[in-house]
Amino acid sequence: MLESMAAIGTDSTTAELGALVVEHRVLTEGCGLLDRSERGKLALSGSGAVEFLNGQVTNELEDLSPGEGVYAAFLTHKGKMLGDLRILAVGAGGDGPAELLLDTERVALQALFDMIRRFKIGFDVELHKRTLERGLISLIGPAADRVAGTDAGEGGAADLTRLAPAEHANAPVELDGIGALAIRTDVGVDLLCDAADTDRLRDALLARGAQAVSEAAAECLRVERGRPRYGVDIDETTIPQEAGLNDRAVSFTKGCYVGQETVARLHYRGKPNRHLRGLRLAAPVAGGAELRLGKRTVGHVASIALSPALGPIALALVRREAAPGGTVDVGDRGVTAQVVELPFRA
Repeated sequence: MLESMAAIGTDSTTAELGALVVEHRVLTEGCGLLDRSERGKLALSGSGAVEFLNGQVTNELEDLSPGEGVYAAFLTHKGKMLGDLRILAVGAGGDGPAELLLDTERVALQALFDMIRRFKIGFDVELHKRTLERGLISLIGPAADRVAGTDAGEGGAADLTRLAPAEHANAPVELDGIGALAIRTDVGVDLLCDAADTDRLRDALLARGAQAVSEAAAECLRVERGRPRYGVDIDETTIPQEAGLNDRAVSFTKGCYVGQETVARLHYRGKPNRHLRGLRLAAPVAGGAELRLGKRTVGHVASIALSPALGPIALALVRREAAPGGTVDVGDRGVTAQVVELPFRA
């Protein structure tokens, strides 16, 4: 496996590839640790927080209970994405959560902040900045619950706090005297803490058996699973359905929200011109490389990864005529790629 990867990696050393193989195994068989404190973080409080935000994002918030969460997008009036975000209902306050915690890509933070500031007038809503005040550590892999102390399992210790299995479920935890909010992800557990406690929490998690991994290894796993990243694979030109986000991020039974008309019309009556697809590359290429079907440009390479299991792979928004099972030309150096449905299959 390592020898074959080294043969196709023109710019990577054998040592780097070997480290990627080791880290990938940690992420798929153990528990990898990655500091993601740079992500954008805001919070909304006040009796009107849920009502207000529900009119701005694509997913349903009205039935959120404390300890639950959803993934959503916020859009322009034409249905194009300004960003995506995780919305967590945290703590109990009256008839609902004490606050809504918003977690987004850093590149989308300003747009999210501006949207809230602009449209919250008339609602009982307070906006709080959290990006620099909170640290965020991701635990990735099947052993994440054990390391985080969020699933006792059979015969587990009584002092462990169980975290609900649904993605975005959240609960307060304490690890070695450090308070944090545990958040269920699709690949493990995130821990949100006071920024001043981030290093202590990281050390405690490493002592519990987590292993530090690189951003490249975590990105490789994301690409394999076909999860698009805002600012890399999708941007302000993207409609959620094009990126395959309808099932995860969009409610078609909720009340009105910004951009709803376009999203609903495309879902019920139309077919998107583009789809997020996987590319199984014949050789590594650079991000941004042009994709061609015959003489026609059908997209550009977005996220790229050198997968220990699959070799060179990538994500791209491609025109619908470049259907799964077909082959496209990539760049100008004779590289081809097979277009595949996501997630990737070995």
